[in-house]
Amino acid sequence: MPQVLMPKATAVWLVENTTLTFDQISAFTGLHPLEIQAIADGEVAGGMTGLDPTVNGQLTKEEIKRAEGDANARLKLSPRDVPEPIARSKGPRYTPVAKRQDRPDAIAWLLKVHPELQDSQVAKLVGSTKSTVQSVRDRTHWNMQNVRPRDPVTLGLCTLKDLNDAVDKARRKAAREDAARKKSAAAAGEPAPAAEPAEAVDPSEADQPEVDQHDDEHDEHDEHRH
Repeated sequence: MPQVLMPKATAVWLVENTTLTFDQISAFTGLHPLEIQAIADGEVAGGMTGLDPTVNGQLTKEEIKRAEGDANARLKLSPRDVPEPIARSKGPRYTPVAKRQDRPDAIAWLLKVHPELQDSQVAKLVGSTKSTVQSVRDRTHWNMQNVRPRDPVTLGLCTLKDLNDAVDKARRKAAREDAARKKSAAAAGEPAPAAEPAEAVDPSEADQPEVDQHDDEHDEHDEHRH
């Protein structure tokens, strides 16, 4: 039986954009109904970008409407006439020359929207280097004045699956490290360190360039002078 591409991301989209029941989404994606409920409650796949199954041809809008009208109905995958892509062998990601100038913008977007990602993960996603990521992070990149945060998926530098996988991996690692710190503190008889909540960032706002702090201070100085 054909499998759904990126089942978790597809489930996120179906939960957010349809009135399908958890059982219907579970049957279509192959995920457990409790996992679908956890996605709806925000306990699983938090921050994951949903994948519209109508865009990649897995479902039609008519099929979704049919299932929404009957809670006992089951979604049916649309037949695929296009052969499945061949998996790319592991190795450094090749970035077309025309897109290489977009990498600093993509790095800035990832650092702002997904601060949990490590520099090595960011570099791997966009086909860059850790030194370039660091230069964008500390704003010492040679072309920093022209860097404007833009979504790497939209730019074509990485796939939505690669991005979601990297974010999931980073958050699992952060959770393990936090649990280890709490366990160590408990063993030492110290109060467990409180985890700092990650600042929520609207990805739509990430496409705007950051205002330089020195400009704000200069404006404030001018106002006092006048």
